[in-house]
Amino acid sequence: MRIKELLEEKNKSIYRLSKETGIPYSTLNDICNNKTQIIKCSVEIVFKISKSLDVTMEDLVEDEMEPRPSFENFKSNTCHRVKELGAIDFILEILEHDRISYYYKKEWYPECFYLLAMTDYLCKQNDIPLCDIYDEIRKKKLKEIVYPKGILALYSVSKDESILENAKKNSIKEFLKYNIVESEIGNVF
Repeated sequence: MRIKELLEEKNKSIYRLSKETGIPYSTLNDICNNKTQIIKCSVEIVFKISKSLDVTMEDLVEDEMEPRPSFENFKSNTCHRVKELGAIDFILEILEHDRISYYYKKEWYPECFYLLAMTDYLCKQNDIPLCDIYDEIRKKKLKEIVYPKGILALYSVSKDESILENAKKNSIKEFLKYNIVESEIGNVF
């Protein structure tokens, strides 16, 4: 769980948490703003925060315990999941578990936007209306364009800008909207 979210839920400030726990404000501020990982804090700090916020210590560190796969692996796993479940069941699974919001809150933006793009693409292909709970996220995109590793490898060898331009031109528009260049989702139908 993110401490910032918990503070909002409990209507507490970082300053108040500092006073209740005896933990320096600067330490808590660094934790809340992801400058310091809570998983790397002492047990005493995690304990004091969990007690003040009325959650378990496990709740505080669980998000940081989840290993983050490479983005290429994430994309591959997502495409395999679509093939395994089929488009409709994949969409239902993503919506049911709210994975898009989950990744957004974790600030795993490439994963969030990739799932949103995939869901929107599959909805379009199956004449399903888009789920409007993600409309605020749909207004955003990655700051930098993310190209597949294969495209970047070709470009790094040749330094030919047309490789990047052609990849963008051939990208699926639902992905490109979020600055993700994707044209190979593996014939998911």
